[in-house]
Amino acid sequence: MASSAPHMIIMILLAMAVLSALISPANSTSRGLDRRPPKTGFRVSLRHVDSGGNYTKVERLQRAMKRGRFRLQRLSAKTASFESSVEIPVHAGNGEFLMKIAIGTPAESYSAIMDTGSDLIWTQCKPCKDCFDQPTPIFDPKKSSSFSKLPCKSDLCAALPISSCSDGCEYLYSYGDYSSTQGVLAAETFTFGDVSVPKIGFGCGEDNDGSGFSQGAGLVGLGRGPLSLISQLGEPKFSYCLTSIDDTKGISTLLVGSEATAKTKITTPLIQNPSQPSFYYLSLKGITVGDTLLPIDKSTFSIQGDGSGGFIIDSGTTITYLEGSAFSALKKEFISQMKLDVDKSGSAGLDLCFTLPPDSSTVEVPQLVFHFEGADLNLPAENYVIADSGLGVLCLTMGSSSGMSIFGNFQQQNMVVVHDLEKETISFAPAQCNQL
Repeated sequence: MASSAPHMIIMILLAMAVLSALISPANSTSRGLDRRPPKTGFRVSLRHVDSGGNYTKVERLQRAMKRGRFRLQRLSAKTASFESSVEIPVHAGNGEFLMKIAIGTPAESYSAIMDTGSDLIWTQCKPCKDCFDQPTPIFDPKKSSSFSKLPCKSDLCAALPISSCSDGCEYLYSYGDYSSTQGVLAAETFTFGDVSVPKIGFGCGEDNDGSGFSQGAGLVGLGRGPLSLISQLGEPKFSYCLTSIDDTKGISTLLVGSEATAKTKITTPLIQNPSQPSFYYLSLKGITVGDTLLPIDKSTFSIQGDGSGGFIIDSGTTITYLEGSAFSALKKEFISQMKLDVDKSGSAGLDLCFTLPPDSSTVEVPQLVFHFEGADLNLPAENYVIADSGLGVLCLTMGSSSGMSIFGNFQQQNMVVVHDLEKETISFAPAQCNQL
């Protein structure tokens, strides 16, 4: 499985304090509940949560990694317990990309966090007992003619991990760090681009607590469960295309239904974890650095009998996290193949960095290939290394985890990533996402 092109060249242009890397191209080799799917697909613009800030590429990555560490804790937690007799699946929450939506009749515009690691769609609602500050006015259901509470006997209410019946279907939806949203489950018209879809089930949150939500007005779950937007639409396919982390003006895109296509692609099957049915698990068989297939045990990325472990693809985690032994092997091989000294300053906040020569304009880095079942994903170098002239370092944008491994969005830059829930596959296709 070793790559035929063991190295890539990074052309490093020193400009002001930041080093921009120009990299030579790599040599590549539970469905809806009584929902009527739209006749055509739609697309929604995505904006990175830090897009309005004046940050360098490394600063933007550092901010995202700080959020990502909280998300990793959420994703890695197997269950959360609110009562001694109640154990429920945990969900990811927060994320890195905001999607534009409109809610109600007349429609009110909001930005919500796109999250492939959870299912529930929710927004903050009046009257609010405990709400975080958000950039737009809080949704007022009394001002919408299309709002209605869902009864406890509804299928969506039954799909909630925790619910009760009083004034309609009341819910508590929790995330792995005990952040939560609590309110009433309702139905409303949602507008995505120029497509309006009635009777979407969502959480009207009146008591919302925790970190990581304040970038938007709520969250849109795109997981595999019945509460997610994709399942409710009855659309079997969606994709996203995320621009480079240093593309401050580029717009990423979420595509749903007939819009979610890719011509030249590689495809790998999705696998199921009954303990965490919402996550998108992939079968990772191995990793090659340069010409070397890493000595990683075959069970390293497997889902364990208790539901722990496994390898998921996630839009809301920034860098890729590999189970500890696998990351150690990756780190060791990178050090052996790089022709630079290891930087031990920790200035970039990443696990493995190298010292850049002061007068260097080119740096060789080993090629990196992820071997999924039926698909070898040959990553372009800009999707796994980052350089900064001010700090004088070049770093690997990956880290170590305990248990679950995660394929982050930095590694998914400038790819169309197609989730096909009918065929149960994930596909990757190279693209210039700011030109879609």
